[in-house]
Amino acid sequence: MAAPLVEGAAVAALRSVMFRARQAAERSGRNFDQVRVVAVSKTKPVSLIRQVYDAGHRCFGENYVQELIDKAPQLPQDIEWHFIGHLQSNKVKSLLAGVPNLAMVQGVDNEKLANHLDRAVSNLGRDPLKVLVQVNTSGEISKSGVEPSGCVELAKHMKLRCSHLQFSGLMTIGMPDYTSTPENFKTLLKCRAEVCKALEMEEEQCELSMGMSNDFELAIEMGSTNVRIGSTIFGPREYAKKLAD
Repeated sequence: MAAPLVEGAAVAALRSVMFRARQAAERSGRNFDQVRVVAVSKTKPVSLIRQVYDAGHRCFGENYVQELIDKAPQLPQDIEWHFIGHLQSNKVKSLLAGVPNLAMVQGVDNEKLANHLDRAVSNLGRDPLKVLVQVNTSGEISKSGVEPSGCVELAKHMKLRCSHLQFSGLMTIGMPDYTSTPENFKTLLKCRAEVCKALEMEEEQCELSMGMSNDFELAIEMGSTNVRIGSTIFGPREYAKKLAD
Protein backbone atom coordinates (compact mmCIF):
# COMPACT_ATOMS: atom_id res chain seq x y z
CA MET A 1 0.00 0.00 0.00
CA ALA A 2 3.02 2.31 0.37
CA ALA A 3 3.80 2.63 -3.35
CA PRO A 4 0.60 4.50 -4.35
CA LEU A 5 1.29 7.08 -1.63
CA VAL A 6 4.77 7.71 -3.01
CA GLU A 7 3.46 7.93 -6.57
CA GLY A 8 0.70 10.31 -5.51
CA ALA A 9 3.29 12.46 -3.78
CA ALA A 10 5.33 12.64 -6.99
CA VAL A 11 2.34 13.83 -9.01
CA ALA A 12 1.50 16.45 -6.38
CA ALA A 13 5.14 17.54 -6.34
CA LEU A 14 5.15 17.85 -10.13
CA ARG A 15 2.11 20.11 -10.03
CA SER A 16 3.78 22.28 -7.39
CA VAL A 17 6.96 22.55 -9.46
CA MET A 18 5.02 23.49 -12.59
CA PHE A 19 3.11 26.15 -10.67
CA ARG A 20 6.31 27.62 -9.22
CA ALA A 21 8.01 27.51 -12.61
CA ARG A 22 5.07 29.30 -14.21
CA GLN A 23 5.24 32.05 -11.60
CA ALA A 24 8.99 32.43 -12.11
CA ALA A 25 8.50 32.67 -15.88
CA GLU A 26 5.94 35.41 -15.38
CA ARG A 27 8.36 37.29 -13.12
CA SER A 28 10.96 37.06 -15.89
CA GLY A 29 8.50 38.58 -18.37
CA ARG A 30 8.20 35.39 -20.44
CA ASN A 31 5.44 32.96 -21.23
CA PHE A 32 5.60 29.63 -19.43
CA ASP A 33 5.72 27.80 -22.76
CA GLN A 34 9.24 29.21 -23.17
CA VAL A 35 10.43 27.10 -20.23
CA ARG A 36 10.93 23.33 -20.32
CA VAL A 37 10.73 21.38 -17.06
CA VAL A 38 12.77 18.18 -17.35
CA ALA A 39 11.73 15.62 -14.71
CA VAL A 40 14.98 13.83 -13.88
CA SER A 41 14.09 10.26 -12.97
CA LYS A 42 17.55 8.89 -12.16
CA THR A 43 17.36 5.74 -9.96
CA LYS A 44 13.54 5.85 -9.96
CA PRO A 45 11.40 2.89 -11.10
CA VAL A 46 9.45 2.83 -14.34
CA SER A 47 6.20 2.59 -12.37
CA LEU A 48 6.84 5.95 -10.72
CA ILE A 49 7.82 7.60 -14.00
CA ARG A 50 4.61 6.26 -15.51
CA GLN A 51 2.56 7.95 -12.80
CA VAL A 52 4.13 11.31 -13.63
CA TYR A 53 3.59 10.59 -17.34
CA ASP A 54 -0.06 9.78 -16.70
CA ALA A 55 -0.39 13.15 -14.95
CA GLY A 56 0.43 14.75 -18.32
CA HIS A 57 4.19 15.28 -18.21
CA ARG A 58 6.20 14.25 -21.27
CA CYS A 59 9.76 15.48 -20.74
CA PHE A 60 12.08 13.29 -18.68
CA GLY A 61 15.83 13.14 -18.11
CA GLU A 62 18.34 10.48 -17.15
CA ASN A 63 22.03 10.61 -16.20
CA TYR A 64 23.11 7.01 -16.81
CA VAL A 65 23.21 5.46 -20.28
CA GLN A 66 22.32 1.90 -19.29
CA GLU A 67 19.49 3.04 -17.04
CA LEU A 68 17.96 5.07 -19.85
CA ILE A 69 18.36 2.22 -22.34
CA ASP A 70 16.59 -0.09 -19.88
CA LYS A 71 13.74 2.27 -19.06
CA ALA A 72 12.88 3.84 -22.42
CA PRO A 73 11.40 0.70 -24.10
CA GLN A 74 9.11 0.15 -21.09
CA LEU A 75 7.52 3.58 -21.39
CA PRO A 76 5.45 5.37 -24.08
CA GLN A 77 7.26 6.48 -27.21
CA ASP A 78 5.96 10.04 -27.03
CA ILE A 79 8.23 10.74 -24.05
CA GLU A 80 10.89 13.35 -24.84
CA TRP A 81 14.04 11.91 -23.28
CA HIS A 82 17.02 14.10 -22.37
CA PHE A 83 20.40 12.63 -21.53
CA ILE A 84 21.98 14.91 -18.93
CA GLY A 85 25.63 15.25 -18.01
CA HIS A 86 28.83 13.53 -19.04
CA LEU A 87 28.48 11.07 -21.93
CA GLN A 88 31.35 8.77 -22.81
CA SER A 89 32.13 8.46 -26.53
CA ASN A 90 32.00 4.66 -26.39
CA LYS A 91 28.41 4.81 -25.11
CA VAL A 92 27.08 6.97 -27.93
CA LYS A 93 26.08 4.23 -30.36
CA SER A 94 24.22 2.16 -27.76
CA LEU A 95 22.43 5.23 -26.39
CA LEU A 96 21.16 6.39 -29.77
CA ALA A 97 20.23 2.90 -30.95
CA GLY A 98 18.52 2.02 -27.68
CA VAL A 99 16.53 5.23 -27.26
CA PRO A 100 14.96 6.24 -30.60
CA ASN A 101 12.97 8.97 -28.84
CA LEU A 102 16.06 10.65 -27.40
CA ALA A 103 15.31 14.34 -27.94
CA MET A 104 18.42 16.05 -26.60
CA VAL A 105 21.87 15.49 -25.16
CA GLN A 106 22.77 17.89 -22.35
CA GLY A 107 25.61 18.30 -22.77
CA VAL A 108 28.55 17.87 -25.08
CA ASP A 109 31.88 19.06 -23.71
CA ASN A 110 34.43 18.23 -26.41
CA GLU A 111 34.80 17.90 -30.19
CA LYS A 112 35.52 14.15 -30.04
CA LEU A 113 32.15 13.48 -28.44
CA ALA A 114 30.43 15.81 -30.89
CA ASN A 115 31.99 13.93 -33.80
CA HIS A 116 30.93 10.55 -32.37
CA LEU A 117 27.36 11.77 -31.94
CA ASP A 118 27.32 13.24 -35.45
CA ARG A 119 28.46 9.97 -37.03
CA ALA A 120 26.11 7.83 -34.97
CA VAL A 121 23.09 9.98 -35.86
CA SER A 122 24.06 9.78 -39.52
CA ASN A 123 24.58 6.00 -39.46
CA LEU A 124 21.20 5.44 -37.82
CA GLY A 125 19.44 7.71 -40.31
CA ARG A 126 17.93 9.79 -37.50
CA ASP A 127 16.77 13.36 -37.74
CA PRO A 128 19.38 15.83 -36.46
CA LEU A 129 19.82 15.47 -32.69
CA LYS A 130 19.54 18.52 -30.46
CA VAL A 131 22.64 19.08 -28.34
CA LEU A 132 23.72 21.56 -25.70
CA VAL A 133 27.31 22.49 -24.92
CA GLN A 134 28.12 21.77 -21.28
CA VAL A 135 30.07 24.62 -19.70
CA ASN A 136 32.00 24.26 -16.45
CA THR A 137 30.92 27.58 -14.96
CA SER A 138 32.07 26.80 -11.41
CA GLY A 139 35.67 25.97 -12.33
CA GLU A 140 35.65 22.67 -10.44
CA ILE A 141 38.42 20.35 -11.63
CA SER A 142 36.31 17.25 -11.01
CA LYS A 143 33.39 18.51 -13.07
CA SER A 144 32.82 17.86 -16.77
CA GLY A 145 32.30 20.74 -19.16
CA VAL A 146 34.29 22.99 -21.43
CA GLU A 147 35.86 26.05 -19.88
CA PRO A 148 33.84 29.23 -20.55
CA SER A 149 36.66 30.46 -22.79
CA GLY A 150 36.22 27.41 -25.02
CA CYS A 151 32.46 27.39 -25.45
CA VAL A 152 32.48 29.47 -28.63
CA GLU A 153 34.86 27.17 -30.49
CA LEU A 154 32.96 24.03 -29.49
CA ALA A 155 29.62 25.57 -30.44
CA LYS A 156 31.10 26.70 -33.75
CA HIS A 157 32.45 23.20 -34.42
CA MET A 158 29.04 21.63 -33.90
CA LYS A 159 27.20 24.31 -35.83
CA LEU A 160 29.50 24.26 -38.86
CA ARG A 161 30.99 20.75 -38.97
CA CYS A 162 28.39 18.43 -37.44
CA SER A 163 25.53 18.45 -39.92
CA HIS A 164 23.61 15.74 -38.08
CA LEU A 165 23.58 17.67 -34.81
CA GLN A 166 21.45 20.68 -34.03
CA PHE A 167 23.35 23.04 -31.76
CA SER A 168 20.61 24.29 -29.47
CA GLY A 169 22.33 26.10 -26.61
CA LEU A 170 24.35 25.81 -23.42
CA MET A 171 24.00 24.02 -20.10
CA THR A 172 25.74 24.05 -16.74
CA ILE A 173 25.70 21.98 -13.58
CA GLY A 174 26.38 24.16 -10.56
CA MET A 175 28.10 23.29 -7.30
CA PRO A 176 26.31 20.71 -5.12
CA ASP A 177 25.68 23.17 -2.29
CA TYR A 178 24.32 25.82 -4.70
CA THR A 179 26.58 28.48 -3.14
CA SER A 180 27.79 29.71 -6.53
CA THR A 181 24.37 29.72 -8.18
CA PRO A 182 24.07 33.41 -9.25
CA GLU A 183 27.66 33.52 -10.52
CA ASN A 184 27.21 30.27 -12.46
CA PHE A 185 24.11 31.62 -14.16
CA LYS A 186 25.76 34.95 -14.99
CA THR A 187 28.72 33.10 -16.51
CA LEU A 188 26.43 31.02 -18.72
CA LEU A 189 24.54 34.13 -19.81
CA LYS A 190 27.85 35.73 -20.80
CA CYS A 191 28.81 32.58 -22.71
CA ARG A 192 25.51 32.68 -24.59
CA ALA A 193 26.10 36.29 -25.61
CA GLU A 194 29.55 35.40 -26.93
CA VAL A 195 28.35 32.28 -28.76
CA CYS A 196 25.41 34.06 -30.38
CA LYS A 197 27.64 36.91 -31.53
CA ALA A 198 30.15 34.48 -33.05
CA LEU A 199 27.49 32.35 -34.76
CA GLU A 200 25.26 35.28 -35.69
CA MET A 201 22.35 33.76 -33.78
CA GLU A 202 19.55 35.48 -31.96
CA GLU A 203 19.86 34.85 -28.22
CA GLU A 204 16.27 33.59 -28.18
CA GLN A 205 17.42 30.74 -30.47
CA CYS A 206 20.09 29.64 -27.98
CA GLU A 207 18.65 27.71 -25.06
CA LEU A 208 20.01 27.84 -21.52
CA SER A 209 19.80 24.75 -19.33
CA MET A 210 20.50 25.87 -15.78
CA GLY A 211 18.69 25.35 -12.53
CA MET A 212 17.85 22.27 -10.50
CA SER A 213 15.66 21.44 -7.52
CA ASN A 214 16.95 24.10 -5.15
CA ASP A 215 17.48 26.99 -7.54
CA PHE A 216 15.20 26.49 -10.54
CA GLU A 217 13.05 29.54 -9.83
CA LEU A 218 16.06 31.86 -9.78
CA ALA A 219 17.36 30.17 -12.93
CA ILE A 220 14.09 30.85 -14.75
CA GLU A 221 14.04 34.44 -13.53
CA MET A 222 17.56 34.85 -14.98
CA GLY A 223 16.56 33.42 -18.36
CA SER A 224 16.82 29.62 -18.20
CA THR A 225 14.77 27.75 -20.81
CA ASN A 226 15.44 24.30 -19.29
CA VAL A 227 15.32 23.38 -15.62
CA ARG A 228 16.20 19.88 -14.46
CA ILE A 229 14.16 18.78 -11.46
CA GLY A 230 14.85 15.43 -9.81
CA SER A 231 14.47 15.00 -6.06
CA THR A 232 11.85 17.74 -5.65
CA ILE A 233 9.52 15.70 -7.87
CA PHE A 234 10.58 12.12 -7.25
CA GLY A 235 12.03 12.26 -3.74
CA PRO A 236 15.60 11.41 -2.67
CA ARG A 237 17.55 9.30 -5.11
CA GLU A 238 17.99 5.63 -4.29
CA TYR A 239 21.47 4.24 -4.76
CA ALA A 240 20.79 0.69 -3.62
CA LYS A 241 23.21 -0.55 -6.26
CA LYS A 242 25.89 1.02 -8.36
CA LEU A 243 24.48 2.21 -11.68
CA ALA A 244 26.71 1.78 -14.70
CA ASP A 245 27.31 4.82 -16.85
